[in-house]
Amino acid sequence: DMDFTAGKNAYVIEKLSDYSYKIQKSEIIASMLAKGGKLMYPIGNPLFTDEFKLAFETAYNNNENFFEFNNESYLIVADRIEVSIGKSKDYALMSKYIYNAYTEDLQSFVDSYGFRNNVENAAANNVRAFSYENKKYSIERDEDDIISVYDVTDNEKKPISTISDVIITPTNKREFLSIDFVNAVKHNIADNNNRFIFSSIDNDGNNIETEYKISLSNAIYTITSVQPRLLQNIYGPPSEENILGTDEKGMDMFTRLMYGGRISLMVGFVVVFLEIIIGVIFGGISGYFGGWVDNLLMRFVDLFNSIPTWPMLIIFGSVMDTKEVDSTTRIFLLMLVLGLLGWTGIARIVRGQILSLREQDFMVATEATGLSIRKRIFRHLVPNVMPLLIVQATMSLGGIIITEATLSFLGLGVKPPIASWGSIINAANNLHVMQSCWWVWLPTGFLIVFTVLGFNFVGDGLRDAFDPKMKR
Repeated sequence: DMDFTAGKNAYVIEKLSDYSYKIQKSEIIASMLAKGGKLMYPIGNPLFTDEFKLAFETAYNNNENFFEFNNESYLIVADRIEVSIGKSKDYALMSKYIYNAYTEDLQSFVDSYGFRNNVENAAANNVRAFSYENKKYSIERDEDDIISVYDVTDNEKKPISTISDVIITPTNKREFLSIDFVNAVKHNIADNNNRFIFSSIDNDGNNIETEYKISLSNAIYTITSVQPRLLQNIYGPPSEENILGTDEKGMDMFTRLMYGGRISLMVGFVVVFLEIIIGVIFGGISGYFGGWVDNLLMRFVDLFNSIPTWPMLIIFGSVMDTKEVDSTTRIFLLMLVLGLLGWTGIARIVRGQILSLREQDFMVATEATGLSIRKRIFRHLVPNVMPLLIVQATMSLGGIIITEATLSFLGLGVKPPIASWGSIINAANNLHVMQSCWWVWLPTGFLIVFTVLGFNFVGDGLRDAFDPKMKR
């Protein structure tokens, strides 16, 4: 046995076998002074009965570090003027054995001190069975020196764990390696095999055979899968099955374009809606009140208008990349930022229109009837500005779609797996795709152009329809 101290506690290492050790911790339960070879016991401590003192003094006078009393072990720690008595209890288990649970739900039980202590004691004493927590267990050893532990409480061998001197750790800490796979690796390492095939059952009950390669480097074995992976129809040209071909992941481009259009259009409409709401509120209040309120709000608009939009968007995209924001959250944050940076133009238009409308006769009538300021602005003034706002919104939609597409093209907007027209056309960054796979980026470019032109034509048409000067 070996003993050592750490802090105020003493520890004892007890050798169980050539492969395992038990560490006991001794907590000091009593101390006394030793002057001139005479011990001065503390007064009132019930521990120091005559029998206990006799056992302690016998060991102390013989310069022994331990003594037994009532089937319990005590440690003696002595210096020049003080003698301490510690009571030992099991603290830890140190073993060269590696425990692997048969199933994931048994892992915590197999890792427990009680289970491992019983197994180590049984293995050290060459005992093939032991009892723990009212259950019976048996221990078996195969020709490769792998120990298996079974639960035989109900006269039925239920596998619990295997024990060996080989550590097998998955690269993904969340993944649980089945005991069959662990045993297959151990057996093939023992047989000096560099390849083996392992059969497993998937969630659908199908048998899957996977080939693995065993490589040795610096006394560490690495197990890698060599099962070929089939990626179908990568950058496939247009065909009857895929009318617009496939992309770098073998996904159908026609389907991607439809889903991407939904995202791009949603971004455009939501951003325009946010711009109109913010612009109408600030422009309506500023135009109606005028004076210092107008000056204050317009300086606030000028402040927002002076923010460099593209540098801010690029910085914002980089921050989202650094924070690893998920794809869905990125879309909502992108719409929010675009809306907050683009409302100033609408606010100025609304303010200019309301400055002229508030002096007209129908506004005098609203004041005479006693309507509140909120109703005057949002029930009478804003509806008269709506035709111009509709024109502005339809013409802004194209610009917002272009902005989203540009950000996604630069890798700062919508991220895979969510598709947008901008993220799809990002594939044109690859020279091979640009030259040889036109179906990946050209249809997307046409859709962006046609959509933007369509909204611009609608905006021009609405402007002509609402413009009194165009009417004869």
